[in-house]
Amino acid sequence: MRRVMLPATILLAALAAAPAMGQEWARKMFEATNHDFVSVARGSKVQYRFVFSNLYKEDVHIASVRSSCGCTTAEFSERPIKTYEKGEVIATLNTRSYSGQRSATLTVTFDQPFYAEVQLLVTGFVRTDVTLDPPGIEFGTVDAHATAKRSLGLAYAGSSNWKITGIKPTSPYLYAQVIEKSRSGGTVNYELSVELKPDAPSGYIHEQIFLTTSEKTEVPVEVEGQVVGALTISPASLFLGVVDPGKSITRQVIVRSKRPFKVLNVTSNADGFEFKVSDQAKVLHVIPVTFVAGDKPGKLLASIRIETDLDGGATVECKAYGQISRPPAADAAAKLPGNRTGGQTIN
Repeated sequence: MRRVMLPATILLAALAAAPAMGQEWARKMFEATNHDFVSVARGSKVQYRFVFSNLYKEDVHIASVRSSCGCTTAEFSERPIKTYEKGEVIATLNTRSYSGQRSATLTVTFDQPFYAEVQLLVTGFVRTDVTLDPPGIEFGTVDAHATAKRSLGLAYAGSSNWKITGIKPTSPYLYAQVIEKSRSGGTVNYELSVELKPDAPSGYIHEQIFLTTSEKTEVPVEVEGQVVGALTISPASLFLGVVDPGKSITRQVIVRSKRPFKVLNVTSNADGFEFKVSDQAKVLHVIPVTFVAGDKPGKLLASIRIETDLDGGATVECKAYGQISRPPAADAAAKLPGNRTGGQTIN
């Protein structure tokens, strides 16, 4: 009897461990799998982006994300994520309908290249004595080198001695100040003003400002916006895929402006790139980018710089990335037959 029981126990343990081992490939992609918002104001906008990177040759795709609690909702990248591309699951804490200590588990289900589930933990305390109106600072779209200013109201109800004692922006491109507007008994009202400096770089802004208080706590305030330069390029990151040695691949980048301009030159800091440009002045240029892979396998990361005649020589850059594959014989030898626990990692 004992000789039968021991192998059966080992077999059951192996079967129980198999799903966890088979889904480790998905967990490895995430930079973090938990986040604590700590303490946030009632009615504030609070989000956290769980970023993941595709480490594999196969496309990665999220089929769904479900939350264990209505206090937290999730958005996710619905398109397939290719090699080296990044995706994200955005967790939003519902601070209007819920208060007190909250916790939610977001279950991320992948259906490509294999089925897997990854659990993300979100926690936070929604305080009822501090409220924000509006929920955060929204700059919207701002032209490059321009200044933008927005404000919101903060109301506190509680101790008559409560104060905001300091401001901690998370970006050097933000300047913030608070002004006490009124104080009556245990009710205090402040105005928070945030200015986006003219030297802020082009691109999406997602920052936080932390207001320190007399009770030694911090109140986070979300700041969002988009700085648009004289020139814009799409995509900002050009994915070339996996290219065999000696083979070529062509992609396109699009450069736009509000006024017609000429493309004077296109260069890269890496070998193997060829570009085709028009000598006409247009508000939109579609530039074919051809890459011819060399013989050395490995990761490719390059910068593409586009020079124009706009405003005395405005330039714009994008990143190009991909992988030069190993020779077919070596690649075939590296694949393990019957491996169904995850994709092949690219080193």
